[in-house]
Amino acid sequence: MGSTSAQNPGKNGSAGVGRRDLIKRSAALGLISVPTMSFLSACASSGGGGNGDKAKEGKKTEKNPLGVNDTAQMEFVLFDGGFGKEYAEDSVKIYETNFPKVQVKFSATQKIQSTLQPRFNQGTPPDLIDNSGAEQMDMGVLVGKDQLADLTPLLDSPSYDDPNKKVRDTLRPGIVEMGQFDGDPVWIMYYAYTVYGVWYSQKALDSLDEQYPETWDQMLAVCEKAKKKGMAGWTYAGKYPYYLPFSLYPMIGKVGGVEVLDAIDNLEPNAWKHPAVKACFEAYYELYKKGYVLKGTPGLDHIQSQTAWAQGKALFIPNGSWVENESAKVIPKDFALAVSAPTGIDSSDKLPFGTIWASGGEPFIVPAKAKNTAGGMEQLRIMLSEASSKNFTSKVKSLTAYNGGTDGITLTPGLKSGVAALEKAGQNVVNPRLQDWYVQLQKEKIGVSGLGEMMAGRLTPAEAIKKIQGFADEAAKDTSIKHYKHQ
Repeated sequence: MGSTSAQNPGKNGSAGVGRRDLIKRSAALGLISVPTMSFLSACASSGGGGNGDKAKEGKKTEKNPLGVNDTAQMEFVLFDGGFGKEYAEDSVKIYETNFPKVQVKFSATQKIQSTLQPRFNQGTPPDLIDNSGAEQMDMGVLVGKDQLADLTPLLDSPSYDDPNKKVRDTLRPGIVEMGQFDGDPVWIMYYAYTVYGVWYSQKALDSLDEQYPETWDQMLAVCEKAKKKGMAGWTYAGKYPYYLPFSLYPMIGKVGGVEVLDAIDNLEPNAWKHPAVKACFEAYYELYKKGYVLKGTPGLDHIQSQTAWAQGKALFIPNGSWVENESAKVIPKDFALAVSAPTGIDSSDKLPFGTIWASGGEPFIVPAKAKNTAGGMEQLRIMLSEASSKNFTSKVKSLTAYNGGTDGITLTPGLKSGVAALEKAGQNVVNPRLQDWYVQLQKEKIGVSGLGEMMAGRLTPAEAIKKIQGFADEAAKDTSIKHYKHQ
């Protein structure tokens, strides 16, 4: 798959691998840490002009609430990943129709950081960027250096479809908050909406004459049944075990309550020693101990594990809703792809079965020094319309931040299952922030050195918890990184 290192899945040209080149995207701020600001300052690329002069403000009207200058060029750089670029190109056409004197300068690249960091350093960034992928620029650094525009004007402007509704009132729960770092300014607009959980073939489950298990005893029974039929219960991206939290974190939240996840995000002392964490780690370790994990899983990358699962070698896999698009070539037509919220421990869990992790992905930003910040925000306003949202969903099998946009679309099996899972969850949707607040901690330390080692049988749950708590304590004391807290 051409990974650049054991912890850093790279891209190869295929849309499949590109989709999730890391867990990044959906996840959110990307699980990849790339060296920040100055290391690329020497490789200046040709940019959007020399002196960074701002476009003059246009006249604000009902159809142009952000006051876009109708003659100023707008430049839009998209991350060229598994969602492709057609959805963005379609929304650019709408922009150009609305502002006929403007030709949008649109480009797509996988090399976001190496292409754009020099332009930030020169003060000539584009007007809108999809800051995603393995070369994602560090959001915390961009925010800390005042390099992003506050998107509040976009959120408070009338929505594209209904002038009586603000853009913010059309968004899914949690999207606005995800774009905040410390309090009010909103720096990032997450465009995709990802459902994380346990993915499986309904056909395979039916062949075992089983329902999706709601308690851990039921989970073990289903895995035992699968094992007797020559199928492993679970597989996962063993080389990138930070995929395990997609089902493990919401399970911890279900068992112990959202406050346990908040304490973990806040790097509180002993947060990982909560009884709910212990119970969930021990539950997952039991999968390993009882031989319910597909043999060889610790050596598999995300594509290999998804392929083995699609081939029926394992029943369950923790993943995000991008898996349907990423694995489209290997998932059989009659697979009946489905997702469920994580199985809990038992009836003593704090939250009901159905508690799931869902959150924004595909982070769009408008640079503070962009020439045409109003244009960048207007492009986002167009993308957050019902028509653009439906276009995205029908083309890439993913929901958007727009709260709706599925009426009249024939939903694919995974997407349909994801929508049903969100409906079942109701208010019980959790959104752990570790992976966008503390990239390295989540990915390399908790994921690879903690969970990965435990699931490979090289650490006991108690040892893994002790190790992970140590990593969290180190991060809490590290004055070189910015710390965030739930408000």
